[in-house]
Amino acid sequence: MTATAPAPSTARATAFLPRLALVLATLLATLFAAAAPATAHAALTASDPKDGAVVATAPAQVTLSFSEQVAMGDDSIRVLDPQGKRVDTGELRDMCSGNTIRYGTALHAGLPNGTYTVAWQAVSADSHPISGAFTFSIGAPSATDVTLPTARAGGGPVGIAYGIARYAAYAGFTVLVGGAAFILLCWRRGAAERPLQKLVVRAWVTLTVATLAMLVLRTPYTGSGNFSDVFDLDGLRAVLQTKTGASLVSRLLLLGAAALFVAVLFGVYARRVAGLGPDGAERADGETEGQTEGQTEGQTDGPDQADGPNGSDEAGNPDDTSDLTFGLAMGGAVVSGGIAATWALSEHASTGIQPGIAMPADILHLMAVATWLGGLAALLVALHKVPGIERAAVRRFSRVAFVSVLVLAVTGVYQSWRQLGSWSALTGTEYGQLLLLKIGLVAVLLGIAYLSRTWTARLADAPADAATAVSPAGNTSKDVSRETATGAVSEGTGVSRETEPVPVPVPADPERAAQLARQRAARESALEKRVRDADPDRAGLRRSVLAEAAIAVILLAVTTVLTSTEPGRTVEQEMGRGSTATAVPDRAVKITLPFDTGGPNGKGSVRLELDPGRVGANTLHLWADSADGSPFDLPEIKIAFTLPAKDIGPLPLVPEQVAPGHWTASGVQLPLAGEWRIDVTVRTSDIDQTTIQKTVKIG
Repeated sequence: MTATAPAPSTARATAFLPRLALVLATLLATLFAAAAPATAHAALTASDPKDGAVVATAPAQVTLSFSEQVAMGDDSIRVLDPQGKRVDTGELRDMCSGNTIRYGTALHAGLPNGTYTVAWQAVSADSHPISGAFTFSIGAPSATDVTLPTARAGGGPVGIAYGIARYAAYAGFTVLVGGAAFILLCWRRGAAERPLQKLVVRAWVTLTVATLAMLVLRTPYTGSGNFSDVFDLDGLRAVLQTKTGASLVSRLLLLGAAALFVAVLFGVYARRVAGLGPDGAERADGETEGQTEGQTEGQTDGPDQADGPNGSDEAGNPDDTSDLTFGLAMGGAVVSGGIAATWALSEHASTGIQPGIAMPADILHLMAVATWLGGLAALLVALHKVPGIERAAVRRFSRVAFVSVLVLAVTGVYQSWRQLGSWSALTGTEYGQLLLLKIGLVAVLLGIAYLSRTWTARLADAPADAATAVSPAGNTSKDVSRETATGAVSEGTGVSRETEPVPVPVPADPERAAQLARQRAARESALEKRVRDADPDRAGLRRSVLAEAAIAVILLAVTTVLTSTEPGRTVEQEMGRGSTATAVPDRAVKITLPFDTGGPNGKGSVRLELDPGRVGANTLHLWADSADGSPFDLPEIKIAFTLPAKDIGPLPLVPEQVAPGHWTASGVQLPLAGEWRIDVTVRTSDIDQTTIQKTVKIG
């Protein structure tokens, strides 16, 4: 005797609610618990020597400190002399201790005076590559042939390809999970529909191919940026040892389990739901599927409308799909949750504050997005390709989508607080601005969804006579079966009912056979369109769902960009440390400073020009004018440059006089962009002297 597991009862579900409420309350209480400060993107917090520093003797090593753990290799820190020659040993030193994240590299002995450039690149704990560069000087600043890199890590053509693969992975996961959920939760008989089968299988293929592409592109994406590095086996081996590589491999293994799930869903399960008759037993051989669907709508669609109290249908007959549906639902939830975890464990949610809460919240967020937007894609395909989809399935999806939006709202608010940290970051950072765009798109999507619910209600509230008008083939005007699509169109649709097609012998001429095949395909396509457009309510619902799907595509693109953008909390912390400075376009800096030394003929002005007024070597010209505008031949003039934000300077400079009232200096080295203070000391006699200053922006 075979024991059949009963369907979950209402009492069991009711008993589960208090437990769920307790778990949610515990999570919310933990949400505001104290957490160690951290950021989602790693940031350079300190270096030795400091950025722009001028040291008296050559250091033995260069060290970099970061806000959180990073992955670095032997070639991650490079130190270049003024001629662009590498002067480090190429060996990475791991100097991490406790909460201090520090790496360094040794320098060759006997380095001469001059300006040296440090370029570094690393992979942060959330899988995104980061890079930077700065300069320091030994003895005094000098001209340098090294140009600081402007391209950010992870950019270029490789970055674009990797971003496309990331988008394809998100889209594939969304449609794969949402399509399967739509079938199991909303429309079981959809498992036997070819259009839905194609949709889910193609989503699985897309996610698998995108994951493989991300795995092979990972080496050039975090390294050189050259496509040729995809053939670097040593690089691939190194990637597999990282957290991101392990997550991608785990995703591929889980996709193998997902393939088995899809095979069962569209194999055994599809045959089971397609073979059920009105009494829950196997359909008789002579019974058409369209007749069965017209007579048994709602009997095998789901436990909320079809099942009796013990896994039976309304007539008390056993529903032999209940156990299989429950098993597929549980297995699918585990596999899809595992795939979602491969993102949560390797990206933003795995780092920063409260990762123990952020990772489960991120998994729920991804699952809710997939259930809503992927189910939306499945519904659109069903409305477009399967005229026989029941009204009950549309109503069930409406309820599922509502629950998904609630989960999205709760998890989204938490993730936004976690990644932003302040209201100013919402409008003052790129992450916050993208988040506002995403919120706006979600609002538009919800507005269109409300319109879709209106169309759904019109389907549900249709007059009884119109909703139950049965054609001679056993079909209703609202639920046109596959029999309808092949020629037996219901009278209630307004489309003429045709007789069964008469077999036509295949001509011997291949060209004639191909022509007849094209004609038959065109007739079937035209008939399918007539059936699909016969119901104005369904046509309106299909158009609104299509609009939702279009917004969902844009929303997924914004989400993909958002996941690779530095969070607002990190940006504000870096700004608080003074690590950024406002730059201006390259242009000559021209200032005029009046002076008064207090002695006889002590009044005048100096005009200073710094060209091109940017980081690196500059040419300085200075003119001194007396009170009457004539050239002022000063006994002495000195200049100093200071960058207070970086504790650089004063860097002294004594220009050379080339004419009465005119001084110049070439190779004036300004190692860093920022707000520089220029101090000009003017002496008009042996005892009369004054210092005037002006702050300028150097880009």
